[in-house]
Parts: sequence; structure tokens; C-alpha cells
Amino acid sequence: LSPPRAPKTMADTKLIGFGNPLLDISAVVEQDVLDKWGAKLNDAILAEDKHKPMYAELAESHPVEYIAGGATQNSIRVAQWVMGKPGSTAFVGCVGKDQFGDKLEQAARGDGVNAAYMKHPETPTGTCAVLVKGGERSLVANLSAANCYEISHYETAEIQELVTAANIVYCAGFFLTVSPPTMIALGKHVAEKHKTFCLNLSAPFICQFFKDPLLSVMPYVDFLFGNESEAAEFGKAMGWGEELDVVALKAAAMPKESGSPPPPPPPP
Repeated sequence: LSPPRAPKTMADTKLIGFGNPLLDISAVVEQDVLDKWGAKLNDAILAEDKHKPMYAELAESHPVEYIAGGATQNSIRVAQWVMGKPGSTAFVGCVGKDQFGDKLEQAARGDGVNAAYMKHPETPTGTCAVLVKGGERSLVANLSAANCYEISHYETAEIQELVTAANIVYCAGFFLTVSPPTMIALGKHVAEKHKTFCLNLSAPFICQFFKDPLLSVMPYVDFLFGNESEAAEFGKAMGWGEELDVVALKAAAMPKESGSPPPPPPPP
């Protein structure tokens, strides 16, 4: 069977994601590797200077697998698989003008996703170490080019056409570390056009250290995703406590820019 082809037009786009495209470097590791790099299972952190040697060391000391990734891009690729028709989804983020960026684009388009990357001429494509132990994982992301996304790319005619066509917008909370202005612009469009905005809390550190950007986007959010630890951290940050049922109810009661939930999307 031939792989799905990139769409000829953007009119079929139903779901668009904005996020951090990363090349995952995945390995099954021992506890001492996690300890060495200060990584915890079922957690995700941004790489610091101390983590820079980790990626090369991991490739030298363990069998590694290179996978096209990034939380939002992965979600969009799965949604594209579910939806079936090539071009039903699109993904926007920043990669480098390098081999890894080309591989990410080929993988996304091969899955039928309309990859509309901003391509940075100087900064390399981002990577993410995926440290797996006992069926759980720890993520250490070196954003690199993914951290360079600019709202000027969002404002281009190509991206505006995709955004206009889509009924649903999805972002991981990780994108709050990169371009809150883009997420707010998306939210305003969604509210004005009565579309659906989905946001994932993504990791506890988003609630801990990026609370202000998170709260700037929350008025536009229709569906908020998060696991137990992320929801508990959100509750702590908001002063609600860590009882998940309380956090869920209070989050659902937060003010919305549109004033009401959006209508359901039209049937395909």
C-alpha cells in the first residue's frame, strides 16, 4: 500500500494542533541512569545545561530508538489515524533546517498530517530523551528550534487558512513555555467563531512555573486534559487543594471568554 499523501487543499482540515515538534530518543534504562540525570518516572522536565551530554551518552550506552514525537504532534498523528482521510488534521510548530526536521516532516506527512512547520535557519530541531523503566517513562526535552516559534508564522496566510478551516484546536501545555501570544490568538479566534479549544496540562511543572501564561489561556479552553498529578498540581497552584473532584469542578466553573460551551461540530 502506498502511504497517505499530503492534502491538495486545506479545506478538509478539521483538527489543528500547535506545539513543540521533537525527535524522541527512546531507551530502556536502569535506575542509576534516572538518578544521574535527576529524572523521575511519570514526569517531564525541560533540559538544563547539565542534561546536554545526556543525549549522546544515551545513544552510546544503550540501544536507542528514534521516533518522530512531541506531545501535541503525537496526539495529532493518532487523531489523523482515527479520522482516516489524509489532510483531516494539521500540525504547526518550529523545527530546524536540518535532517531531523526533514525526518519529522516526512513522518507527519506520511501519516496524512498536514505539517506546516516554521523552519529556523540556525537552531537545530529539538530532541526529547524518553527514559523507560518498568513500563513507565521520564521525559527530558531539549526544545532547541521548537522554542523559537513566533506568532508571525501564525499570522501568515498559510497558517490562517488552516486555522480558519479547522473546527477544533489542540495544544499541549508545553507550548505555554514557547508562545503564549500564539495560544491567546488561537483562543480569540475559537471564541469568536464558536469553535472548540482543547488544552492539556501536560506536566506538573507547567502549573508550578507557568501559571500566569496558563491562566491567560484558560478563558478560551473548552476541554482541559490532565492526569492525577497534573490536576493536583493545578489545584495547589490555584489554592483549591489537591482533591481531584474539587479541582475538576472549580476548573469547569472558571470564566469563559465565549460565555458558553461551543456547539458540536457538524457531522463529517
